Amino acid sequence: MRNYLKIGMGAALGALMLSAPAAFADDEKIVVGFATAASGFMQAYDKPAEDAARIRIDEINKAGGLLGKQIEIVAADTKSDRAEGAKAGLEVIDKGADIVVVSCDYDFGAPAALAAEGAGLVSFFICAESIKAGIQGVGPNSFSASVLAAVQGATMAEWAYTKKNARNFYRLLDTWTEYNKGICDGFDYQLPKLADAKLVGEDTFKNDDASIAAQITRIKSLPQEPDAIMLCTMMPGAVSAIKQLRAAGINSMILNGSGVSGSYWLSAVPDLSNFFVPDQGSVHGDDPNPKVNEFNAKYKEVTGGDPSSQYVYPGYVMIDVWAKAVERAKTTETAAVVAELEKMKDEPTLFGPRTFTSELHHQNRGRYLITEVSGGKPKVVDEWTISEPIPVDYLASK
Repeated sequence: MRNYLKIGMGAALGALMLSAPAAFADDEKIVVGFATAASGFMQAYDKPAEDAARIRIDEINKAGGLLGKQIEIVAADTKSDRAEGAKAGLEVIDKGADIVVVSCDYDFGAPAALAAEGAGLVSFFICAESIKAGIQGVGPNSFSASVLAAVQGATMAEWAYTKKNARNFYRLLDTWTEYNKGICDGFDYQLPKLADAKLVGEDTFKNDDASIAAQITRIKSLPQEPDAIMLCTMMPGAVSAIKQLRAAGINSMILNGSGVSGSYWLSAVPDLSNFFVPDQGSVHGDDPNPKVNEFNAKYKEVTGGDPSSQYVYPGYVMIDVWAKAVERAKTTETAAVVAELEKMKDEPTLFGPRTFTSELHHQNRGRYLITEVSGGKPKVVDEWTISEPIPVDYLASK
């Protein structure tokens, strides 16, 4: 999202907040407001994470609640639309939300997060992975439950170099969202640190491009096929790009971010192989942590279906860390909760540790499982943590 959109949206939200009825705190309950997509393409990302969040809320309520109070859920549909997102944020605030949970992507979650910021409330992007989904793009009360997209790009570059002996890389960026750009930003940071690794070419496309034939022609015109293609994209356009690359006879290892996690789309690219994705946890029943596999079973019991991708997991993490902060602060008051969140360093969660600071309300380092798709079947084959965190200054400059 561009700066002018943020400024304009902030001004509009400020005016709306003045006209909105005041939401009063309820001493008998704590309210979590979901301003997320119940319809439209973002539902594929938001709904699974929200389901996981609701599971954690149910666990907390059954254990006696938070600060001795039951957590109540209110919700409003963003309809995968930015303007509707602003309205949804205001709607859950008007219903008394103590925290506003917003969409998985920065561009689509920011309008609701800005509404929360304007109301002086904590907001949590349910699984957004741009540094702007936090202090740098929304404000000091905004956080994300996931790991930065840049960490994904850096992880895949370092892992492919170290474990697969990749030396010649091609960078193919889908310019549609900040998330996609973030994957390539992390790749750009890490690649120069890998001795004798080379960027042999780079290109861009747009998520809704019907054809990437020109980009494929440029890849095929290289003296030799690259060892790896760093494909920085997400659904729904990712499937088309991957399908076209393989149909053109390009057999290079394809690296991507977590935006293509899961197996729900693999039938569209039959027998896909040599394709690798970073996952915070495995939805395929082969996570090395048995508690994750237990969670997957519980998710299926509650929702009737298996987790669709790794984007289920940050929803659970988000409620977990926020509830811990509330318990430690002994209040849902924003400043106190933010202070407790910013004290968290390697805070244990079911899906890996979380650290927040006064400079970064996101994760600039994290352990990832490496999932390989071979013959159309996904399987965890490794795990990797980048050798050093990606500096905040670098991330903020992008």
